[in-house]
Amino acid sequence: MKPNFLDEPHISVVNEPPKVRISAAAKVVVIIPYYNGAKFIKRSLDSVFSQTVRPDEVVVVNDGSRDDERDFLHSLVGSYPMKIIDKPNGGQGSARNLGVAQSTSEFICFLDQDDFYLPRHIEILKRALPRDEPKLGFVYADLHVGDAEGNILFMSTVKEHSPQNPKRSLIDLLQNDMFVLPSASIISREAYEAVGGFDEQFTGYEDDDLFMRMFRKGYSNHFVDKPVTVWCIHKESTSYSIKMARSRARYFTKLYVTYGDDPERGLYFFRDCLSPRFGRMFLQDAFKAAKSNSPARAEISEILRIFAGIVYANEHTGRRRKLKLRLAVFLFTRCPPWLVRLSRQALRFRFIRRRANW
Repeated sequence: MKPNFLDEPHISVVNEPPKVRISAAAKVVVIIPYYNGAKFIKRSLDSVFSQTVRPDEVVVVNDGSRDDERDFLHSLVGSYPMKIIDKPNGGQGSARNLGVAQSTSEFICFLDQDDFYLPRHIEILKRALPRDEPKLGFVYADLHVGDAEGNILFMSTVKEHSPQNPKRSLIDLLQNDMFVLPSASIISREAYEAVGGFDEQFTGYEDDDLFMRMFRKGYSNHFVDKPVTVWCIHKESTSYSIKMARSRARYFTKLYVTYGDDPERGLYFFRDCLSPRFGRMFLQDAFKAAKSNSPARAEISEILRIFAGIVYANEHTGRRRKLKLRLAVFLFTRCPPWLVRLSRQALRFRFIRRRANW
């Protein structure tokens, strides 16, 4: 099915409105997926329960943690008035979906176990909710980036990495990561349920997928130009695991199937959006796995080969681009690690740089 551009969702930029524009009685739930997160969970919970506007519900979903990690979480119930749900491991998306299903509040805030809210997170996002908007989707804000200990590395990340805020264009959403983080957003339950929540096949990109589907259904999005969360990135994060590479491949496949090239309308979604965006990342993954001789090299190489096969078959992709891709695929999937490392300085492939147009 070809995309329809006739209905553009309502959008706005909000610089912390001067007064509350939605009923103060509107309820908010905070949902935290938990998986072997004893190291971080108290910091996250402290940030929730020290909010200037307290949530009406707090639900922590234990997603199949080890027994000792589960027991630690349950030991915190006396200190924090929260609801704990235990479930078999199914991934962060399934944990979030279950938390929503077991709550009743009109608005939903998520928090990853290793992140934490700034003190006015709920207050700021709730104040930015427009009144009487028939298809209210979500409000999202900027955020700090921190390390595992919560020390700040960058004061702002959304504006630095996302070219368009709020979201106005499908082209932008296909060309770039959205940088709408669940931990820095407040979401209408109506919109969330209308699109079926998180797609549980993903263990990475599930947030882009969710907000993309809301956008496509015509739900509004609003941006608050103010940090509300600390996003902690470290080596234990999903972003650093093979799970992210697998999920990236699944998300690319979903978008590729949904948004094919449409020459009659001059829209080349694969050639101009999906191929440059995901190709760069597949190449980077394969390059890193090859030079370090990672145990995951075979799997990551197969992901790259599958992507390359789609590029080779695409009639709208130029021969030069295909030739350069063939060279990179051969090098990164078949050559020994020493040769890949040696070629790093000599080749300087343009297509593994951040904004390459390979």
